[in-house]
Amino acid sequence: MQNNLTTFDRNKFIPYSIGFDNLFDRLFDIDLESSNSYPPYNISKVDENNYIIEMALAGFNKDDIEIELADSELTVRSKKREDSNKDVNLIHQGISHRSFNRKFTLSEEILVKNAEMKNGMLIIKLEKFIPENKKPKLISIK
Repeated sequence: MQNNLTTFDRNKFIPYSIGFDNLFDRLFDIDLESSNSYPPYNISKVDENNYIIEMALAGFNKDDIEIELADSELTVRSKKREDSNKDVNLIHQGISHRSFNRKFTLSEEILVKNAEMKNGMLIIKLEKFIPENKKPKLISIK
């Protein structure tokens, strides 16, 4: 069994999906080959409508991090900064200060509630919000 998105035939779903063209385009634009594992992160589902992204960012503080939400894409990146250890004679450097750029594709119903830096962990809280016009409703027949 292959678990590769490149073998996915989107034409099989076209007759059953209306208005999802943008979703399929975005899904196939994801570059899985170039993604790296830094920084490590977890995504948790707290309940039906709440999610948490946790990123391990040892050695960074909140002023070193930039979070941007644009076109349903959440980007977390490090800002350029002066090397604070340039005057220190390190014997071993295990805490990375390298730059990174991590992107998460969010559903249109997902809102970013807040973000906080705590004990070397960046915690981003997300909430699923369904507007009134997207909630289920009964249609009367005339």
